[in-house]
Amino acid sequence: MQVVFFDDAGRTGLLPLTYTRPACELRTGILTISETWTKKGASIAGYITEPYLSIKYPKAAEGTYFHVNGRLFPDDVVCEAISRLGQNEALIQGDTVLAWNGALQTCTELPSSCHSINYEGAILIERCSDLFSRNDEFIQSQFGMLTAGRNSAPLHSSVTIIGDPSLVFAEHGARALACTLNTESGPIYLGVDSEIMEGSNIRGPFALCEHAGIKMGAKVYGATTIGPHCKAGGEIGNSVMLGFSNKGHDGYMGNSVLGEWCNLGADTNTSNLKNNYSIVKTWNYASHRLESSGLTFVGLTMGDHSKCAINTQFNTGTTVGCCANIFGGDFPPKFIPSFSWGGAAGFVTFDLQKAYEVAERVMMRRKVEFTEAEALILKHIFEYSAQFRE
Repeated sequence: MQVVFFDDAGRTGLLPLTYTRPACELRTGILTISETWTKKGASIAGYITEPYLSIKYPKAAEGTYFHVNGRLFPDDVVCEAISRLGQNEALIQGDTVLAWNGALQTCTELPSSCHSINYEGAILIERCSDLFSRNDEFIQSQFGMLTAGRNSAPLHSSVTIIGDPSLVFAEHGARALACTLNTESGPIYLGVDSEIMEGSNIRGPFALCEHAGIKMGAKVYGATTIGPHCKAGGEIGNSVMLGFSNKGHDGYMGNSVLGEWCNLGADTNTSNLKNNYSIVKTWNYASHRLESSGLTFVGLTMGDHSKCAINTQFNTGTTVGCCANIFGGDFPPKFIPSFSWGGAAGFVTFDLQKAYEVAERVMMRRKVEFTEAEALILKHIFEYSAQFRE
């Protein structure tokens, strides 16, 4: 199956994370949505996304493809339904197009020639909080797919496993020492060359992706995903780090999502519950205002390349855009636009060229090149997000 992923209007609800990537590149559980499709045997032919992202996520060549909504979590049932689509047939759920089979489209509108088939029960990522609130089922689903018929690499004898040992799976090169792994609430997956340092206590469901690390004495509650090349420490609960980000020190992060190339300074804390236990309001990029999330527990959502200094305090349901730098005492605002520099005392605009320099320096530390494509994407975000910095 050759797949073309398309972004629909729902991508706006996934900002700031979709500022820098199509929705299919969001991490749902152990893998991204696109990685899950490839593990199920599909090949990625291209993307239909925002024009400024196409420089990094190109369109497909002319041909016939399965066009798949990038926000769709590919569980076995919906994948089977899509694979059965005949030529010019489409799968829809309510007003949302899930997939169609046909000639390459350059837009996300369903071709008029398609015959629509109704479907119920598809999991669509509607907002950033879905990444942590549904992470339990995402990890459980992918754990079974990735480990079926395989044997775990052995772990050091100093590791204590509480619960079913078969629910701990270590890939080649994974390392754990003198830590506790509790599978009573779900599985624990350790990716290639990942590491859990001594004194850490981990409760599943939990995913530590390739080359990621847990620092000494960390306390991690499920369902949590630490993405590739991330470093995590302190106390973490029900959170997702997409990749290449650091929360390496003491401090609490709960019900939160960090994009890539983020860094939380030592003793940073994210509030995830209001004092009166009421529903949390979060920033809505479509309406340009705070609106009800429908959730009691929501922490921090941070876009790519954003950072905060030591002892930063984030209020419940805070949203930070891309390339922001937060520092200073007291709580900063609940919405911090992209390319903002400052804190509770006020913000100025983070110069684009200086943002490039920081991004290049940070990425070089992980031996990743800051490309012209990356620069052009950040330039577009800088210009687009000016409306929020006024």
